[in-house]
Amino acid sequence: MIINWIKIFIYHLKQNKLFSFLNVLGLSIGIAGVIFATLYWNDEQSYDAWNPDKDNVFLVANQMSENSFWASSSAPIGAAIKEKSSEVASYCYLSGNYESDIIRFKNKKVQSSKIVSAQKNFFEFFPFEFVEGSQESALPDENSISLSEDLALQIFGKETALGKEVLFQNKKLIVRSVYKMDKKSSYNPSCVVNFIDLRIRKTIDQWGNFQFVLFLKVKNPDKVSLIENDLKKLYYDNMTVRYAKENGITPAQYIEKYGTTKPFLEPLSTVRLHTKTGGLIEENGNFQFLMIMVGLSVLILLLSIVNYINSATANAIKRAKEVGVRKVMGSSKSNIIQQFVFETGILSLFSILFALVIVELSLPYYNDFLNKTIIVQGSQFYVQLIIIFSITVCLAGVFPAIYVSNFETLKVLKGNFGRSKSGVWLRNGMLIFQFSIATFFIIGSYIVYQQIDYMNRKDLGFKANQILSISYRNVYGEEITDDFRFDRYSTIKNELLRIPGVKQVASAGFAFGGSAKSTISYQYKDLSVDGDNIPIDFGMLEMMQIKIVKGRYLSPKFAQDTINTMLINETATRLLKEKNPIGKKVNWNGKEITIVGVVKDFNIGNPSESIPPVSLFHFKTNSWTTFALNNIYVDADSKTMDKTLADIEKFWLKKVDPDYPFSYDFVDKEYKRSYSSFVKQKNMFSLLNVVVILIALFGLFCLASFSIERRMKAIAIRKTLGAETTILLKELSKQYIVFCIAGFLITLFPTYYLLNKWLENFAYRIEISIYPFIIGFIALLSLTLLVVLSRAYQATRVDVLKYLKYE
Repeated sequence: MIINWIKIFIYHLKQNKLFSFLNVLGLSIGIAGVIFATLYWNDEQSYDAWNPDKDNVFLVANQMSENSFWASSSAPIGAAIKEKSSEVASYCYLSGNYESDIIRFKNKKVQSSKIVSAQKNFFEFFPFEFVEGSQESALPDENSISLSEDLALQIFGKETALGKEVLFQNKKLIVRSVYKMDKKSSYNPSCVVNFIDLRIRKTIDQWGNFQFVLFLKVKNPDKVSLIENDLKKLYYDNMTVRYAKENGITPAQYIEKYGTTKPFLEPLSTVRLHTKTGGLIEENGNFQFLMIMVGLSVLILLLSIVNYINSATANAIKRAKEVGVRKVMGSSKSNIIQQFVFETGILSLFSILFALVIVELSLPYYNDFLNKTIIVQGSQFYVQLIIIFSITVCLAGVFPAIYVSNFETLKVLKGNFGRSKSGVWLRNGMLIFQFSIATFFIIGSYIVYQQIDYMNRKDLGFKANQILSISYRNVYGEEITDDFRFDRYSTIKNELLRIPGVKQVASAGFAFGGSAKSTISYQYKDLSVDGDNIPIDFGMLEMMQIKIVKGRYLSPKFAQDTINTMLINETATRLLKEKNPIGKKVNWNGKEITIVGVVKDFNIGNPSESIPPVSLFHFKTNSWTTFALNNIYVDADSKTMDKTLADIEKFWLKKVDPDYPFSYDFVDKEYKRSYSSFVKQKNMFSLLNVVVILIALFGLFCLASFSIERRMKAIAIRKTLGAETTILLKELSKQYIVFCIAGFLITLFPTYYLLNKWLENFAYRIEISIYPFIIGFIALLSLTLLVVLSRAYQATRVDVLKYLKYE
């Protein structure tokens, strides 16, 4: 029986080479899209999935205001909550950013860019597998370092690393362990040091200084709410009550005026995709983008399957006599269904193999698109591939098989089945569904393009053409003072200004496209402003052409500008509810600061984010902010840029940092990368739009071909009777125009709703107008007419004798 089915399948394959190829191609593209989405899903879900304590480890997150959520905590919280709550088993503080530095061993220097500072129980929270040493002995003290296997190999080669002494940040450290970094985690450090305890001891009384990431390991995840209540009580006693007393008001009045910090716990298992905060040390996963990818890929696969069903049911008419004869010969309905499902299975198998080829060839580009290193492997993936195959066979095979098995034997053998309306409604409904999906993609890609173009054209509030951002490695060590850090920067600045082609040099405690490294509240009258605090050098704002709205810039001409003055932006001005805040004094971290200027709002983060209230002050006003001095900005002459860059690099490697690679970027390019994920979404939507249109056109071409072929005798008769070609074309194409309009109307509301939800990601966004819908409809109708009329025109040019010679 199987051999007979294969012979019949091969025969019909030869008879319908083009349509079979288009079916396989369409299914392959649809399956490839689902495979890509599956690989992306698997990768995102793999973060921390290996960690046996992922459901017992919680991030302490803090809601600072209505829309402000921090992943950082202050130094006293860990010990206090451990003592207060019996449900907390242990806690661990970690740095919130990777450090990049040089590790020395004898005469060898190795740069490491993912260094984490953590407490000694770090590996209890992230239990990586150890190659040398153990979890208990990994970080026993502040003179210890634990290396990843790759980094140990770079430093020591094949020698054992355990017990060897390395030099890091002018401090001798002993290698206590080597661990494997073969699993994806919220923390993927190249090495771990225990420098954080010193910083904790220095700030152990500063409840409001949120600068560390804090994890709690709880005994019972079901009782997390009790821990959150204990945290709220600690915050109330140690922050709200204290600050209220300092302001001479009751705690209730303080909360009413300034609000309060609200702690909550997020399980490690969900932090990657569902955290409310800005995320942990690894870049956050984008759950919305992940769901968009999955949803669009499923839509494309459905479109491919609908194409196949349409083609199969239309082609089934040619096989009506075959089915009739087989029924007369004794074949049951189930036999016929099994045969057609079997044929679909073979085509689906070819499609999956072709899809895997597409995936393998496209994977490098896909990884570049997502900034990942996804590979096609794993037992989980192969199980998912079998599921995809099974679903495709069921959906694509069962409908046509049931349709064919229901053919009436007598009607088929009499030869009048071709004039039957059987199956027409199914094919027409699916064709309308295809038009609906195509409409969604055409309109969607246009709206996404409009939004990204709007972001590119938006006035950012600064000009960054030909401004260099040089990565500056700050100096470390217990003996290094804040003043020393700034004096060292000032020396570098003066040397840079002597280089030909350098026009201006300045620095600021942030990077364009990133965020401010310090956020603190300041009070004015009965108001509290929770703003980004940005230390800057004189001339920084002028160099970036950030405009002054009121008042003046900070200037070395005014001695108080390094003591107790600051600038604010327009957003902060609105929050202070002062038409003219110049000369007004605010309480900034216990210090009275005078506002001397208001700057025009400018974007620090990407333009999808709303501009926060910002306060700008000189580095010396709060000397501890020199820790954020990690970028030096240089305005260089564009005419001599290459020569100037070469001179800067030569100076840098000789006098500034001979151990560390010279690294720079142009600010405008650096900033554009901050919203590259949205640009990639635009590119993805455009690519999928092309794919969807191609699949829809394949299906439309097949269906139109089958439909017109069934009407060839009618066309021949009408031509014989003198019908004009234009009349025939109109008759053949009008039903497809109706289907096109129906598909367009059905998808109008879902398209508007879903695209509007996507636009909610942007603080500054376009408004959806009627034009994308008009353009989408015209494009869809034009493509439909192009396919249908071209096929119909071919039909009108045939030799009428071929179809009428037996009549």
